[in-house]
Amino acid sequence: MTDQAVDAGGVQLSSDAAAGTRFLGRTRELKELRADIERAGLDTISGRKAPRARVLLIAGKPGSGRTALAEELVRQVADRYRDGVLRARLSEPDGTPVPIELAARELLVALELPTPAGAAEDDLTAALREALADRRMLLLLDDAASAEQVDALLPDTPQCLVVAVSGGPLTGIADVRPCTLGGLDTKSAVELLSRHAGSVRITVDPRAAEGLVEECQGQPAALTLAGGWLAARPKAAVADLAKHLHADGDEGKTPLSRVFRLAYTSLPAPAARILRLLSLAPAGLVDPHTASALAGCSVGGAHTTLDDFVALGLLHAVESPLPQYEVPGCLQPLLKALAESQDRPAELQLARARMLERTVRLLQSCRAITETDSTEAREKLQGMPRSLRFPSPRAAADWLSIRRPALLAAARLAVADGELDTLARRLMSQLVRAMVAHFGTQAAAPDLYGIHRLVLDVAERRALPRERAAALLNLADLDARTGRTQESLARYRAALDAGREANDPYATGRAMESVGGAHLELGDYDRAADWYGRALVQRLARDERADAARLYGRIAAAHTYAGRYGEAQRDWRAAVAGHRKNGDVPALARALSELARVQEYAGRLEESLRTCQEAVEWARRAEDVRLQAAVQLRIAGTLEHLGDLTAAALHRSAAEGLLGEELQEPDLRADTEPEPVPEPLDPPEHDANACEIRSTSAED
Repeated sequence: MTDQAVDAGGVQLSSDAAAGTRFLGRTRELKELRADIERAGLDTISGRKAPRARVLLIAGKPGSGRTALAEELVRQVADRYRDGVLRARLSEPDGTPVPIELAARELLVALELPTPAGAAEDDLTAALREALADRRMLLLLDDAASAEQVDALLPDTPQCLVVAVSGGPLTGIADVRPCTLGGLDTKSAVELLSRHAGSVRITVDPRAAEGLVEECQGQPAALTLAGGWLAARPKAAVADLAKHLHADGDEGKTPLSRVFRLAYTSLPAPAARILRLLSLAPAGLVDPHTASALAGCSVGGAHTTLDDFVALGLLHAVESPLPQYEVPGCLQPLLKALAESQDRPAELQLARARMLERTVRLLQSCRAITETDSTEAREKLQGMPRSLRFPSPRAAADWLSIRRPALLAAARLAVADGELDTLARRLMSQLVRAMVAHFGTQAAAPDLYGIHRLVLDVAERRALPRERAAALLNLADLDARTGRTQESLARYRAALDAGREANDPYATGRAMESVGGAHLELGDYDRAADWYGRALVQRLARDERADAARLYGRIAAAHTYAGRYGEAQRDWRAAVAGHRKNGDVPALARALSELARVQEYAGRLEESLRTCQEAVEWARRAEDVRLQAAVQLRIAGTLEHLGDLTAAALHRSAAEGLLGEELQEPDLRADTEPEPVPEPLDPPEHDANACEIRSTSAED
């Protein structure tokens, strides 16, 4: 990892600016921090073992070099912590605290541990503490907004160390002494200035350089901008810049704001406008497409301008396979104030809308490239501008992964705005579909859960019952996948109410069926059969034969679990008849297999054998080798009960021959209760104002 020279407001420096350089100054602070690691705490002094990790606090204003100091400390002591370093940023660029739930989730992801979708904050922080209990790790918690954030993430082991970065003291964290930062010492500040501006002018006029350092009060971020201003003007003397700053000696302005103002007013009008609009970038993360859409300029032109901003110290280039940049946190409020004073509110809202629309189109392209078998998707992709197309599915997946934090932040900001709900809905629809296409529902579930909650917020704000039903169904599906069956049941019932309000038969049928599934999972088989029956009545009324046949099987499963084998056989026969009539060979084979199982449970062994023989034949037609083998094993078991061990051995041998190894008989629920696969939010793209957002049904 490259040493960091300065902190541009809580973010790392551009690797171009810092490459090959050593950390500057802060010798006293580093010495004190390192000594503080070994300092005996209050518990040790009183004879008790320290219950939690030691916390080192680095306090300072944005732009003071606080993150740079934290990173240097981490670099110096990292070898003491064999299990590595974890990093989390606890504030957004605009200063909004990051929810503890989100920070804990990201840390668990970094540890490659599961983060169940929808897990509560307490569960996630408990899982994090448990994961760190037997590890020796170093945690860097940057931009902490409160003591509560740090305390919630604090490991319960003295073997770990936490380095927290904040704007001030963290009252409430025991035994913490803040290391408060001022400016750099003059020698280090002059060397920092020379790194950006070149050493010649500094050497020629050292007093002017020292005067400039004094004007900047030794603040690294201000010195970086000053160095960028000088680097862009090779003929300007250091004294000239110092005079400019001295002339702008408004007592109400900080050194950083004065240097920034000088750098900003030196920009051409188009570049100045782009810089202002970067204050709208989600999570402070920018790529050429974001800048292009915000400003309404070409992608190539935006890329060049962003690189120019990096050279001037106005942006940080993120180390990434794709061009990506970050707005320094210390400049975020300055850019926001400029945008609000220089641009009309309608212009800023139009810039946001352009950015969201561009993001929607990129997500459409990102998903479409995975649909290689779809003629419609290929035509749609070819109709897009070349700059919006991805060269391969792998390139699209990489883009989605790299831009994930910005994309999720864009969704949150769009929903919070409240005036761009149509765009917000389209964005969330395409984001879900792209994530499912590239990452799969299981891997993307934690992010999908957050998006569904945002959709629910919009649906409730806009009184859109159909979208509310879709969001509730998808949240409930994810709750069910992670074992929160009671929570899923409550949401399925709410989705049913919303579906009825919207007069949406799809949503109501889907909800009734899912309520039945939740009751089945809870062991309430009577209610499960009742709700499946309600869903069946609706399917029959709409002549949805395939769904009706499947629901007969689900009702039969509930009866089977309840030990009502007569009712179970009746409903399995209805399922068999339905699948036979529909020509669904695989489903018919599975239904016959389950009917045979229930017949065996009911003691009707001869009848079970005949049904099994029929099931084997249909499984063969369906080319389902696994089911053929499972039924052969069932036949073998039945024959053993009847005392025909020779025939049983032949069927067991046939099963092993089909798969090459012994196969365990599949669980009943696995055949009759497939897991729902949520894939929500698909409003018709030709109608941006449409509210018809559908959830994919459990069987699709």
